[in-house]
Amino acid sequence: MRIDRAAAPFVLLAVVPSAVLAWAGMAWGAVVGLILPLGIALFFRDPDRSASQDPTLVLSPADGRVMFTGVADATDLPTDPEGTVRDWQQITIFLSVMDVHINRTPVSGRVTHVAYQPGSFLPAYKPESGRNERSEIWIDHDGIPIVARQVVGILARRVVCRLTPGDRVKAGDHLGLMKFGSRMDVFVPTTATIEVRPGQTVRAAETVLARLLVTPVGE
Repeated sequence: MRIDRAAAPFVLLAVVPSAVLAWAGMAWGAVVGLILPLGIALFFRDPDRSASQDPTLVLSPADGRVMFTGVADATDLPTDPEGTVRDWQQITIFLSVMDVHINRTPVSGRVTHVAYQPGSFLPAYKPESGRNERSEIWIDHDGIPIVARQVVGILARRVVCRLTPGDRVKAGDHLGLMKFGSRMDVFVPTTATIEVRPGQTVRAAETVLARLLVTPVGE
């Protein structure tokens, strides 16, 4: 299993106590201390996933548990770069520290907009965490806009998005990651059919979150 490169500084820092204990001749303490860097490395694990390329499907961009499905809160909608007022349905996924935190693209298409917004660091499972630091990634799925929003939590203090406007992506491609517990919002058109329910466990690039009413052409 791969470990994402973002793990390197955290793992190296976590190894320091073991190194100090080993230098002090406390061999058993040094061995036990290696549990911490191992656990951190596993947090950044990047398992292989096989994503469907069916253009009618919106796949989960994250592992976790569904918190909410339904009409998006009008006070917390994605920031449309063109200023267009849109109606959205929203699926919110909570990621615990035990979940894989590598994020993946929910659909194929062209990245049209990536926006970072600073904010607070409230627990990601609370509704008011919509005020937290976030990144929004807009994907043009052959004329159908789909938005993935990375939201930090009380432990996750940084979102990492590795996409830029103009990138062409396939469903299931790597999007970025969130560090140490967080939340992912997915916004789809009101014409889409939501296929998950609150409390359901989902897997990035594998679980179908929604089905689009119109089949895009050219994908």
